[in-house]
Amino acid sequence: MARRMQSAVMKGSRLKIPLIFAADVIHGHRTIFPVPVAEAASFEPSLAERTARVAAYEAAAAGIDWTFFPMVDIARDQRWGRTMEGAGEDVLVGNLFAAARVRGFQGPGPDGERCDDGLRQAFRRLWRGGVGAGLQRGRPVRADAARRLSAALQGRLRCGPVLRDEWKFPGIIVSDYTGDEEMIAAGFAKDGRDAARIAFLAGVDMCMQSNLYMQHLPGLVRDGLVPQEVLDRSVRRVLVVKHRLGLFDDPFRRIDVKREKARSRTKASLALAREAGRKSIVLLKNDGDLLPLPKAGRRLALIGPFASGQHDLNGPWVVYGDNKQAVDLATGLRAAMADPSLLSVTAGSGVEEALPGGIDAAVAAATAADIVLLAIGESESMSGEAQSRTEIVVPAPQQALAEAVAATGKPVVVILKNGTWPGAARRGARRARDPDDLVPGLGKRPCHRRRAVRRLFPLGAPADQPAL
Repeated sequence: MARRMQSAVMKGSRLKIPLIFAADVIHGHRTIFPVPVAEAASFEPSLAERTARVAAYEAAAAGIDWTFFPMVDIARDQRWGRTMEGAGEDVLVGNLFAAARVRGFQGPGPDGERCDDGLRQAFRRLWRGGVGAGLQRGRPVRADAARRLSAALQGRLRCGPVLRDEWKFPGIIVSDYTGDEEMIAAGFAKDGRDAARIAFLAGVDMCMQSNLYMQHLPGLVRDGLVPQEVLDRSVRRVLVVKHRLGLFDDPFRRIDVKREKARSRTKASLALAREAGRKSIVLLKNDGDLLPLPKAGRRLALIGPFASGQHDLNGPWVVYGDNKQAVDLATGLRAAMADPSLLSVTAGSGVEEALPGGIDAAVAAATAADIVLLAIGESESMSGEAQSRTEIVVPAPQQALAEAVAATGKPVVVILKNGTWPGAARRGARRARDPDDLVPGLGKRPCHRRRAVRRLFPLGAPADQPAL
């Protein structure tokens, strides 16, 4: 696809300016690593640097020169779907992980080859104090993905005096996906033409997806609403990035199917994915030293909607990964057990729907086992961009399943799959009313689950409601 697109531009366009390819390489390209907030639970920035380096190594072989990552927002409300994309709620942790990931993307690959391919970022110190973002001087040739509505709300502050003048950021600034266009619905722009004018004069060099610049910038310049010199400066920034990438020398230099295949899902990369997964798991309780489980001599009942099947394995925000290449829990457990016949697998419920006879089957399996492994939580579609949840809870059918299994009295190990930190849907059985009561082990999380969520009003509390 990349070769076909580049060929079309080089053969059919007037100026033959090569394309630059970008993608959401959030937690891996072909080799998939834990979602970023889970990786942050390792509290090991060097791990994030290594996984980012492998992601860059693989993506660069596919001709991708630009990733919209790391996401550096400090997330303190677990209802926000993109919590999974950052490093949690702590400024220092977010700072360290963002810097590590930038180093990973711009550093040398496993074979010593430079993988920056232009993936240098200006971000070094990403957050100053608890409220603002800071940018240390560097040598960027990539872009800062400006947040939505930044042009209207804070663009002149960040893109002008601060980002350009104070922080000396020389790279390109790009809006988020349709970010400029969304200013219309938000009431900051009258129409597409006005949105393009506001965003461009605020310092956003490139718009993503909306096509507003292509539609309206020529007319805005012609009518004197956008100075020609401002347009030239933004165009020059984009051309500089492409020049530093070497695209004018060879537009196809990193588009190589054979090289991409050779670099993808290597033995070393998969070993790193396993290490990252192991270090990202958070164990909260281990009552009675139930863990680690023995490989032999115990009958295990694996129960839950995530017990088996090639689904919901890679996590949200994966573009090029394939769930069919991942290992589900049932397969992994059977491979680890001395006698796989001692494992029974029962769904019990769907992710958000009850299954006919599901709980009865789960209770029977739990009763026949020595230890129950309960695989519950969120599907891939419950976290990520545009996937915020008003209630961060375990879905009701899974909650009912957990309560029924806990009531059997058998030891329960809960394998809680989540991109946010869900609580219980309601009060239930003593042993199943809260995931904290079920998850064995000891550990720390990069974010906390709020035990109570207060209603938030978008523009302040109404007159008859107390301010929050």
